[in-house]
Amino acid sequence: MKTLNQLLAGLILLAAFPAAAEIKVFACEPEWAALARELGGEKVSVFTATTARQDPHHIEARPSLIARLRQADLLVCTGAELEAGWLPVLLRQSGNARVQPGRPGYFEAANHVRMLEIPARLDRAEGDVHAAGNPHIQTDPRNIGAVAAVLTQRLSEIDPAGARHYQARQRDFAQRWNAAIKRWEQQAVPLRGVHIVVQHKGFPYLENWLGLRQIAALESKPGLEPTSGHLAELLDKLRREPAQMILRAAYHDGRASEWLAERAGIPVVVLPFTVGGTDQAKDLFSLFDNTVQRLLGALP
Repeated sequence: MKTLNQLLAGLILLAAFPAAAEIKVFACEPEWAALARELGGEKVSVFTATTARQDPHHIEARPSLIARLRQADLLVCTGAELEAGWLPVLLRQSGNARVQPGRPGYFEAANHVRMLEIPARLDRAEGDVHAAGNPHIQTDPRNIGAVAAVLTQRLSEIDPAGARHYQARQRDFAQRWNAAIKRWEQQAVPLRGVHIVVQHKGFPYLENWLGLRQIAALESKPGLEPTSGHLAELLDKLRREPAQMILRAAYHDGRASEWLAERAGIPVVVLPFTVGGTDQAKDLFSLFDNTVQRLLGALP
């Protein structure tokens, strides 16, 4: 009977003092969803608005996304206009004051890294250009480490009672992440100076990190599908200035890159680009494991 009474007393206490609610995180891209899980653990529940097989520039603002954002405590997106075509609609129609710009629940990763390819002038005739710079910051793991430190602070601001939890997880993540970066850089030494062609200008941060040299892009202008005339010009250019490989993200149509690769005699490397882009890229660590190995595997 005493044991039963103790059990009942415990249940009454649990009812009176329920466990702290999870922070509901709405992540625009898979890389930020994966990072939020690394930092938050069991204290966060994470919804990802896009997949690695979708172009994050062009997403439909579906009612299901609006409903998810309506419940969110924290919005984590790339920013730098990457989601400009759909995120403002979600924000407006969700009616969720917690995640509006300027509120603690609104977080843009691009605000916390050094941006590359900032245009000297804005001209939409030049294609899909971004005023703040190239938004594809997640292809350099050093950027993810920088974002992790600031995102930890934001989680602690939203949930002060869990601050020690987030800070401890960030310290553990940073230790493992920095060790992994050193390993990837050592493995990738043979890639330094390698000439590449890209399908979309989505890899400047990867190029800057590993020392790859982009000599051409299949898109004549960012965001425009390759034309037959431009591809013919590229083929002629590659005969004069050879490249070792063509890079494209998992979500891009591969027909143009395969056409050029076959005629230029160089391989196409399909990179995961984000978590889930390949079967091997299951989390942030395996994302870069797979990225580096795919690049190395294409070397002659």
